[in-house]
Amino acid sequence: MGLFTRSATVKAPGQPAAEALPEAQKLPVDVIATAPVIATERPVHSAAEASRVAESHVIPAAQLSERHHYLQQLKVRIHQQLVERLDVQNLRSLPPDTVRNEVRVLVRDLCQNEKGLLNSADQEALMDDVMNETFGLGPLETLLKDPTISDIMVNRFDRIYVEKRGRIELTETRFRDNQHLRQIIDRIVGLVGRRIDETCPMADARLGDGSRVNAIIPPLALDGPAMSIRRFGSKPMQLEDLIRHGAFPAPVMDFLSAAVQSRANVLISGGTGSGKTTLLNCLSRYIPVDERVITIEDAAELQLQQPHVVRLETRPANIEGKGEVAQRDLVKNCLRMRPDRIIIGECRGAEALDMLQAMNTGHDGSMTTVHANNARDAIARLEVMILMSGFDIPMRALRTQISSAVQIVVQARRLTGGKRKVTSVTEITGMEGENIQMHDLFTYEQTGVDEKGCATGFFNCAGIRPKCADRIESRGIRLPGDLFARRRMDTNA
Repeated sequence: MGLFTRSATVKAPGQPAAEALPEAQKLPVDVIATAPVIATERPVHSAAEASRVAESHVIPAAQLSERHHYLQQLKVRIHQQLVERLDVQNLRSLPPDTVRNEVRVLVRDLCQNEKGLLNSADQEALMDDVMNETFGLGPLETLLKDPTISDIMVNRFDRIYVEKRGRIELTETRFRDNQHLRQIIDRIVGLVGRRIDETCPMADARLGDGSRVNAIIPPLALDGPAMSIRRFGSKPMQLEDLIRHGAFPAPVMDFLSAAVQSRANVLISGGTGSGKTTLLNCLSRYIPVDERVITIEDAAELQLQQPHVVRLETRPANIEGKGEVAQRDLVKNCLRMRPDRIIIGECRGAEALDMLQAMNTGHDGSMTTVHANNARDAIARLEVMILMSGFDIPMRALRTQISSAVQIVVQARRLTGGKRKVTSVTEITGMEGENIQMHDLFTYEQTGVDEKGCATGFFNCAGIRPKCADRIESRGIRLPGDLFARRRMDTNA
């Protein structure tokens, strides 16, 4: 296929491929990864240094077998030989599927040329590992292909945890060393045009499927590079899926969908990992298709289910400390882009003031999320974020702004055992004196845990007809007559 160079020869097993490494640096990052480099130890010259080296080489609890270590070294050699034989010019001109197929054939040939004893299972696993190193994210590819994993947490190169069905587990997956982990982090961050180095040791990024990535490296990370990946399914979840998983009963969905259609402003509150972004994605389904929606995020992760969407993302400062574009700058700019609705992935600073002003000046139906433990705390956090804007706003004027801008506060929470539920749906009704008035429409009450350690309980309907019900019906949306009747509601999960 013209994919490989004619003059390249396969090196003997164990022979270094130093001459080919400079050429590997010229390969495009999105096609071929930089060849791994095996670090060589320098000699020890003093007893104190020998003691430090001995401590740094203490065998961890999860000890690698000799067989596994041999396969790791074999994978490095094969990857280096693969890099030597690739023809960069032809590589860029061929379709990706053709490149993958031809590279896999070459990897198989290189495996068969090795003199080590490899059974068919080890050879297939080795081929998959080399392909993942070449075209993917190395050891993470196996975890990313598992649909039951919602979070991947890399504490260090040999400690990788995942969250499955609400529970955190330690995996057997590991990187070769800190350098290997750093290469994967650089690859992820580079794909979104960002950087991570000693001068900027933290970075937010995203994967091709929308998963959110945060990485931090030394000197801030004391035990070596660390990374966390918040995964989102390739198929966006629907409110019906959340009902099936017991996040809330059907009457709550009926009310929230009607509120979104009637252009009520919705604030989704909750802690880390409580499902705020998932719920926001689900509610976006009920935005009419003829409305223009603009989203603003630090790291793009929203998966809105509408055709008329413009997605904006913040930008960090460059190495000179210039060029930063914050969420507040994007909120101001999007007001000139004729939006019908504005959705901010998460309010965490002074942009809250501009968001509330937009809600009060013709951009009804906007939504955002905030970190808080309950609805009352969410409003208090909004007050603090508005004060962060630097303006000396009287407290009564500030609270009046909030009470007129936000109609619904939805509280999400991760309960014992990992289940995520909507624990309250609260309506803001206005001001009374100096205080914002609100009342709960739906609440969840936990009664205990089951034999699996998961929270059990039930939902309550408070029996209060919301003030926004008239707004909903004025737009031609009919709600069931007993939707707000006082009662106890059970879920299927």
